[in-house]
Amino acid sequence: MTKRSKKSTILAVATTLFASKGFTNTSMTEVASLADIAGATIFYHFKTKEDLFVSVLESVKTGIVQEFSLYFQEEQFKSGLEMLLGAVAYHLHLASAQRDWFLLLRRHYTYELAAVNPVCRRYLEDIYTCLVDIFEKALNLGQQDASIIGEISTRKTSLIILAMVDGIIQLESNNLYNAGALYGELITACRRMVENKHFEKVE
Repeated sequence: MTKRSKKSTILAVATTLFASKGFTNTSMTEVASLADIAGATIFYHFKTKEDLFVSVLESVKTGIVQEFSLYFQEEQFKSGLEMLLGAVAYHLHLASAQRDWFLLLRRHYTYELAAVNPVCRRYLEDIYTCLVDIFEKALNLGQQDASIIGEISTRKTSLIILAMVDGIIQLESNNLYNAGALYGELITACRRMVENKHFEKVE
């Protein structure tokens, strides 16, 4: 196993443990054991558990950015409105496909650490800024092509849409409700919030 693959394995195992058990209940010994490496090896890559946690958050940020980048490379949209609704749908899909990433973002410790650790705070800000920027880009495009009403603030509306999606993901994460059951209603609500009723779709 190379140094790089060892580090990747540690990060993958730590992501799952931090997401499922939290920071306090996860030990470096357990991470090393499940990563199938010697206990001392983990400290070669990460000096402390906090360092490991911050690195996990960085990998989550990178993963979210890459996944959305791939999605937009593969998809084509006929309007800004379609792009927005596609981004909302993909956000929900990603939260299901990469459940550990979004469970980690639900953990209280993540925000406790961000309050005192500027690197952790920056990664968190990067994650949420990335998501808001995606929605705002679609809304701006929609205002340009007239599929989105022009009298809304695209930044504020993006934040509201993110809050809606994030709230549904939290219900799912807490095992309170099936997010999939709300999919249709969420898409409809987003459409009604921003759609220009007079837009003529070009086929």
